[in-house]
Amino acid sequence: MNPREVLQELVSIPGAPGKEELVRKAVEAHAIKLGYETAVDGKGNLLAWTDGVTELPRVVVTAHLDEIAMIVRNVEPNGKLGVTALGGLFPWKTGEGLVTVLGREKSMPGVLSFGSIHTEDPRFFYRRPDHKGVTWESAWVQTYLSKEELSRLGVRPGTRVVVHPDRRKLATIGDHVAGYFLDDRADLVSMLLTMEAVKDQKLDVLFAATTCEEVGGEGALYLMQEIRPEICIALELGPNVPDAPVEITSSPTVWVSDAYSTPLSDDIDLIEKVGKGLGMNLQFQALSRGGSDASCSASHGHCARPFTLGLPMDNSHGYEVMHRDAMSELARLTAALLKQIFA
Repeated sequence: MNPREVLQELVSIPGAPGKEELVRKAVEAHAIKLGYETAVDGKGNLLAWTDGVTELPRVVVTAHLDEIAMIVRNVEPNGKLGVTALGGLFPWKTGEGLVTVLGREKSMPGVLSFGSIHTEDPRFFYRRPDHKGVTWESAWVQTYLSKEELSRLGVRPGTRVVVHPDRRKLATIGDHVAGYFLDDRADLVSMLLTMEAVKDQKLDVLFAATTCEEVGGEGALYLMQEIRPEICIALELGPNVPDAPVEITSSPTVWVSDAYSTPLSDDIDLIEKVGKGLGMNLQFQALSRGGSDASCSASHGHCARPFTLGLPMDNSHGYEVMHRDAMSELARLTAALLKQIFA
């Protein structure tokens, strides 16, 4: 498996929360090729397992399918689409540019717009004295179609809007890879690499590509409340933030706390021990904001021991940057951790 090629494949596919089926199908194809059995549950989570997995597995490993996106909140008579965030997307993170409107009958291009600044009209938000920044109330998507045409194509409040395919090509910057939606497409690649590494081990591990993580971890919560595993290992980003800085290298990060839960001290020690055994210089983060499938599940009592392992990244919820070897190193850590848990 070529990690960079698989990453580009997955980044190219739109996967707004609640509309992840195309990404799920791509991940499922790789899982089946690796020899895993698969199923899709009622929330749309992709489940993958091999021999040795019980009906209520002891460990679940997750990476989420969805990306931050937009959702249509109103369609104006002139065809402009009022939009707002679906997940933690700020308008300035994508800026003006091409988007895709995922209509029920047909997808169509549009332009995320904020209008021209060549005016002194006080009604325009740039000219208001109290203007403090661009908000979704100041944005719209222009499709240049009428409201009637949009209706025939199945565009209405609730329709998802995503970054256009033309903006989804990965870039290389020295030893680093840059692009949209490395959170969590890169972690899906790490999960597949982990699956490849442990497929013959007969471990009691269920792998889950989860839905709707960006809107509250809904997919994981649905799954975990049924299974209630002892351990959930979430593969995530390791955001480079001022109060929990990381180096953008291949060395994985370990969340020691976040806004939802805190792992057991012994489990942090266990991860550190496994990392040292692999010769890794792990990066530990106490995050003041954010959560993972594991921490959200633990906060609801749906798993006993949350682990969150991350890919060090600059620029979360936008155009993200990571080291080219980070996906493989995260997979190496995850596979070794699983083997240690079942040793």
